[in-house]
Amino acid sequence: MQDKNLKAQMEDAARRALKNREELLLSTLRLLLTAIHNREIEKRSSFARATEDKLLSVDLSDEEVLLVIRSEAKKRKDAIAEFIRANRLEATQKEAAELAVLEKYLPSELSEEEIEKLIQPLAERRAMSDFGAVMGAAMKAVSGRASGDRVSAAVKRMLTGTKA
Repeated sequence: MQDKNLKAQMEDAARRALKNREELLLSTLRLLLTAIHNREIEKRSSFARATEDKLLSVDLSDEEVLLVIRSEAKKRKDAIAEFIRANRLEATQKEAAELAVLEKYLPSELSEEEIEKLIQPLAERRAMSDFGAVMGAAMKAVSGRASGDRVSAAVKRMLTGTKA
């Protein structure tokens, strides 16, 4: 299965979920595959405008697929927070179950110590006024293995010299 790209792995998992009648897994994977397909259409149309080539087939790289998965996971996290505030337990559980499916396809997140280790060389001899530049470099350094809010908090701690 390592030879297949991430999208192909999800398509195979969707077929298995259909055969095994795993409704939650199947519906979540279908939503995710639709989001990936929509991103491919966006990429194809933007590339076609730039090159005037209308018949281009565009597949997303695994990195681009991971960005789509992260986006969908963030939507679920935001929905969970809203449903908790609205005291809608059943909807919260459904979103949490979908989030669990999505997280299976994401690489594990970095720990706070790992984030700080990556950011430390970028933040040395910098002031809070350099936050934007350090944050941009930090997001590239963590390469999607930590959420922006966690990276932002770590950068602020490093630039202000405070401890976690």
